[in-house]
Amino acid sequence: MCRYKILVFDLDGTLVDSLTDLANATNKGLETAGLPTHPISAYKVFVGNGRDMLIKRAMGEKADNQELYNIVESVFDKEYKIHSNDNTASYDGCAEMLNKLAEANIKTAVLSNKPDEFVDDILKKVYPNHTFSAAWGKKPEYPKKPDGTSLNAMLNQFGFNREDCLYIGDSDVDVFTANNAGVDMLGVEWGFRGREELLSAGAPAVVKTADGILEYIGL
Repeated sequence: MCRYKILVFDLDGTLVDSLTDLANATNKGLETAGLPTHPISAYKVFVGNGRDMLIKRAMGEKADNQELYNIVESVFDKEYKIHSNDNTASYDGCAEMLNKLAEANIKTAVLSNKPDEFVDDILKKVYPNHTFSAAWGKKPEYPKKPDGTSLNAMLNQFGFNREDCLYIGDSDVDVFTANNAGVDMLGVEWGFRGREELLSAGAPAVVKTADGILEYIGL
């Protein structure tokens, strides 16, 4: 029997493969600012800490140039608003996994460092048949992950204790988020960073498939 009442998921690299759309929007901004662009694979190490860090990492040695940053950010926001769902898709087995959690009356939620305005539209397209109890991106009233404030605020909103929650993600940011919030954590290796980073950061366990999440919690 599962002891968790709510599973909170990271979004990018955990529930959705969004790398191509993020890379394309950032590259368009870089190109507009006259900066070098990057192959899509390079963005695996750029994402995870929110839009600002994504852009600064992509800008490289020009990251401290505020004028250029403003250009890249402005273009990114316009491009991503239009194209955030062009290539973004679910990972194998995640839709079925979410359905089984719903059947077991286990709540699900999403907590992402992606700007909040993009999260709902992506989830509605990728998981149209699943209802999340909450889906939060980066909100101005909370620090971004790995600070645990937003995760604890989400749990408080629904009346859950920390021991009721399992937080699931694909990067060291997610490990640190769970630790900072005082909740259990499970890593998934199919995302952007992989098993080695998760274990090195202190993830207590890492699963290979969506079914592995269900097995881990005893469903």
